[in-house]
Amino acid sequence: MSVDDIDPASGPEPFATAGWDDPERELTSSVALFEGDEGGLELPQRRALVALIKQRFITAQSHPKEWKALTANPRLIRSRLNDLFLDLHLDTDREVAFKRQVVPEGGGRFPTLLHDTAWAREETILLVYLRTRSRSEEVAGTSRTFIDRQDMLEHIVTFRPAQATDQAGDARRAAKAIESLNRAGLLIGPSTADRFEVSPAIDVVLPLERLQDLLRWLKAHNAAGAAADGVTGPSGDAGDEMSDEEAR
Repeated sequence: MSVDDIDPASGPEPFATAGWDDPERELTSSVALFEGDEGGLELPQRRALVALIKQRFITAQSHPKEWKALTANPRLIRSRLNDLFLDLHLDTDREVAFKRQVVPEGGGRFPTLLHDTAWAREETILLVYLRTRSRSEEVAGTSRTFIDRQDMLEHIVTFRPAQATDQAGDARRAAKAIESLNRAGLLIGPSTADRFEVSPAIDVVLPLERLQDLLRWLKAHNAAGAAADGVTGPSGDAGDEMSDEEAR
């Protein structure tokens, strides 16, 4: 029987969940899951840590068990991320958590497990649109934002340069942008759906101040038909396209 087959709620120590969120438990009891295991985290906490490292972000909706383990005692998981030169950012209001590369106080750069992944032009335009819609719904007092595929495709078309002639290619890139954001977890629903829910993590990927900067840039350059440069995600550096950081 594998570790995954064991029920944490009913199994004996070290899998019993009673008191697993006690910060002192790490120092006073064994949590070994395999021969030679010297780790100090319980099984749910380890799974939350792995999810944080592998994913751009996790939410209470996308990873409910990991979210519960993380929020029960974030200090322990934060300390493990700190050992990897990463910091934990936890938004309990929007129920979103993500990691970010830390920077030495005296300048320079720590070794990193992350690398920048650039968003394409259509993806950047779509991110701005999703963030704007999410913000509008939030101001109106709506807790969840839904958006139609056709609305997204039509919005991307408005940024097509006047001299562009490859309409079929533009349509493929627009459809691919929707697929990319769906895979990234920012559009929630089946990949073939005609309607999606916008993940609350969009506020993390594109904070309000960066949204405003990019909106001004897009408005200034749209008439000229320029390609959309971008801003960074939660922890990237500014570049030619909008970027986000992923675990290697």
